[in-house]
Amino acid sequence: MPSGQLTARELEVAALVARGLSNSEIGRALFISTKTASVHVSNILAKLEMSSRAQIATWVTSEGLPAATSA
Repeated sequence: MPSGQLTARELEVAALVARGLSNSEIGRALFISTKTASVHVSNILAKLEMSSRAQIATWVTSEGLPAATSA
């Protein structure tokens, strides 16, 4: 799946998911609400036709995208 399907923010969220962060931790890292982080994760799953956060993490790695390093 090409990363072009995702917005810049969704790519940030995907990188944080790949690091194993929860929606609450993603929210704190990006200064957004937990609910907004959850919506981003749901949108990523839908756009990439995936069903789990583990699949997002695998996708981030397979695409060669850097996992976010600050949280």
